[in-house]
Amino acid sequence: MPAPRPITPRILTMTTGWKLAPESRNALLAVHPPRYPRAIADHVTLTVSSSCPLPPAQTDVRIVGRSDDGKGVEAMVVAIDGSTRRPDGMVWHITWSLDETRTARESNDVIADLGWTPLEPAKVETCPAQW
Repeated sequence: MPAPRPITPRILTMTTGWKLAPESRNALLAVHPPRYPRAIADHVTLTVSSSCPLPPAQTDVRIVGRSDDGKGVEAMVVAIDGSTRRPDGMVWHITWSLDETRTARESNDVIADLGWTPLEPAKVETCPAQW
């Protein structure tokens, strides 16, 4: 009988942040139609980790800008309680739309590399979530 294979622990990661309320998402998509075929416009990420408590409910979340690389990644920059700066130093955002070949994670790079254009602030209704 062969020796049992060692069990390799799997570290499950979870995304923690805020999901957009469906009514808010639909209203914002009507005002800012997605440029690329896959509309995401779903959430604002706080962290991706193996353990993190739900974040507090945010009362002041606003879209304040837009970034688009012209090659398939569109993101809306978000201010939470007046700041666009996340705890990790990056920029709060919502991946808005993607081309079929692109991923949501690329939004961070697009914003860092190209910056963003200010927009008239628009309120976003959110709720704390993990997924």
